[in-house]
Amino acid sequence: MPLEMKLALKMQQQLVMTPQLQQAIKLLQLSHLELAEQIAEEMVENPALEEVPDAITADEQKEAEAPAPEDDPEPGDVTDPRGESLDWEDVSGADKAVADAEEGKKADDVDWEKYLDDQDRPVPSGGVGPTFADELPPPETNLTRSDTLVDHLLWQLQLTDFTQSEREIAANVIGNLNEDGYLQVSAEELAADLEIPEDQIEAIIARVQELDPLGVASRNLKECLLNQARVVHPEDRLLAEVISNHLHDLEKRNYQVIARSLGVGLPRIGEVVRVITEMEPRPGRAFSSSQAQYITPDVYVRNIGGEYVIQLNEDGLPRLRVSPYVRSVLSGAKREEKEYMKERLRSAQWLIKSIHQRQRTIYRVVESIIKHQRDFLDHGISRLKPMILRDVADDIGMHESTISRVTTNKYVHTPQGTYELKFFFNSGISRVHGEDVASEMVKYKIKTIIGGENPHKPFSDQAIVNELKKQNIDIARRTVAKYREMLGILSSSRRKKII
Repeated sequence: MPLEMKLALKMQQQLVMTPQLQQAIKLLQLSHLELAEQIAEEMVENPALEEVPDAITADEQKEAEAPAPEDDPEPGDVTDPRGESLDWEDVSGADKAVADAEEGKKADDVDWEKYLDDQDRPVPSGGVGPTFADELPPPETNLTRSDTLVDHLLWQLQLTDFTQSEREIAANVIGNLNEDGYLQVSAEELAADLEIPEDQIEAIIARVQELDPLGVASRNLKECLLNQARVVHPEDRLLAEVISNHLHDLEKRNYQVIARSLGVGLPRIGEVVRVITEMEPRPGRAFSSSQAQYITPDVYVRNIGGEYVIQLNEDGLPRLRVSPYVRSVLSGAKREEKEYMKERLRSAQWLIKSIHQRQRTIYRVVESIIKHQRDFLDHGISRLKPMILRDVADDIGMHESTISRVTTNKYVHTPQGTYELKFFFNSGISRVHGEDVASEMVKYKIKTIIGGENPHKPFSDQAIVNELKKQNIDIARRTVAKYREMLGILSSSRRKKII
């Protein structure tokens, strides 16, 4: 066959992910704290961005809070500085193409002097009014510095009768503890690092283990529990025997095996188990910085006069505007400098509009959730309804992927508590007679049933199925087992108490 070269034209549609679209997608899925960090980074990198000063005139404040002009983008659109309309359907991955071929030409057509005059007015960062966070006490009233585990141990170290050299060795031991209070290196490694005998290291470790909290500086769970047992119950040999040789059986709750192996009655084993369960497997827990995870709601929903009012949390989010400083830079700058500042101006304007659009989109999604879950807000989790992403997407005219991004890692404060937005999206389970119920509500009922059971005769999964049927909920045993595991609840055999 002869080889030849030909030219052919082919038309195809594809989504062009411009940097602006990528930034819009990123902003849409950020949490409140992440957005604040992103804005701070942008303000450092972009000289055209500036926070609106607190001391602005009343007229400026009025203009800043005035309704958006008529040519503002519709809720489903974002308009970039070049005047191009970008639909959130494109951002969410729908099969519409975004043309970007005219970018360079349109950038040169912008009247930057007029643009700067318009930008002298402060522009809000987005949102729909004052936030309920203003009702909260200032953050500084809640700030305090807690001692770390290392601080606590070093303080005790100063009160002991260690020699100076022993105190230095002990400080090295303390410095090698992890967040849970366990020693992360071996005595052999410490001895090699400090160039001292290993038995001397072991002696110092043993003395550090006598400090508070009990069990600190242990190498493993067995040593941790034994150290606590020697202090709390020094005469109980059975307790030490169970910890030393039967932790595996304890984990599986094989109490009969332990009793037969040690030749004692089941009630005595029950007493030992009760003592062990009261011990602390993580001695450093009380000093752990990760002990509590604090959530900052992105949205507040309050019941005012029988109506639910939505307020976006803008606490910590600066109101942004384009810096007037760029006027002097543009007027006397060289061509290369002008091109740089024009690009910075485009980036600043896009960021401001993207933040504003993000806030409006979150507001509309929460508004739709309230419409679907009004019974939950009025009465609690027992009235939570099944809902999927498409329900909200169809309601507000956006793509499901956009709704997914909006509800990711964002929290709403409601009269029923603070929940992640994704909490409201759950599958439905059929009742024996009547409409479907939400899976989250079924989990709540399972937890309630187990919470009220006899600890000596806990409900089996099949018994829970029967209890749910009494409440007109039809669910399979394997589904109960799945939900129980998702709730972190043990099986009935492992929940059973022997004393």
